[in-house]
Amino acid sequence: MGFLEVNNIDVSYGDVQVIFDLSMRIEEGEVVSIIGGNGAGKSTLLRTISGLMKPSSGQIFFKGRSMHTLPPEQIVNHGIVHVPEGRRLFSLMTIKDNLIVGAYNKEADKHKEETLAQVYEMLPRLKERENQTALTLSGGEQQMVAIGRGLMARPKILMLDEPSLGLAPVLVNSIFETIRKIADQGTTVLLVEQDVNHSLRLSDRGYVLEHGRIALEGKADELLGNPHIKEAYLGI
Repeated sequence: MGFLEVNNIDVSYGDVQVIFDLSMRIEEGEVVSIIGGNGAGKSTLLRTISGLMKPSSGQIFFKGRSMHTLPPEQIVNHGIVHVPEGRRLFSLMTIKDNLIVGAYNKEADKHKEETLAQVYEMLPRLKERENQTALTLSGGEQQMVAIGRGLMARPKILMLDEPSLGLAPVLVNSIFETIRKIADQGTTVLLVEQDVNHSLRLSDRGYVLEHGRIALEGKADELLGNPHIKEAYLGI
């Protein structure tokens, strides 16, 4: 059994089905990208894994335990942490307080000072500005806080939804460098990202989602060389 295993899930918003019979697996220590156009179901997939949405059929297992019946806070306690699209910080709270909020599960709360030190070591800019309110930060810095807040929960799997969205190219590089560091320190990463070139170069494997179904899967370097991907997602 894989570290994270998604088996034949169907997911709908009301009467509209968004994900169809989708299966995927992620092994411990991997970086896996999910790529696809707008409306392909990428964010819905992350929301379903993190328990914000429930599949109408199919199952999700993490380390052999079923997750699809659990509420989101229990899924976080198991180590699956979701950094949603759009940063969603508490704009009038300081950087430090925004980070501390991430450590709300029991296990993370016990270690929060130690984890905070690790986050600051990885993202020193946040340490310099820990007493500034989130409102005063640039988009790139806000995204770093959102990622840092995810790390405060001590994830075993960190799921990132469009971390580079709306950022200047120079900041995109630093976001991907940060994700690489997180992976190098042993956290498994599941990445949904419009920047296909960056995300596949960072990843071990990828899944291509089209209209709520897996259209292609494979090693990241093979997907980068795939003619369909070059044409559809890389504009080559």
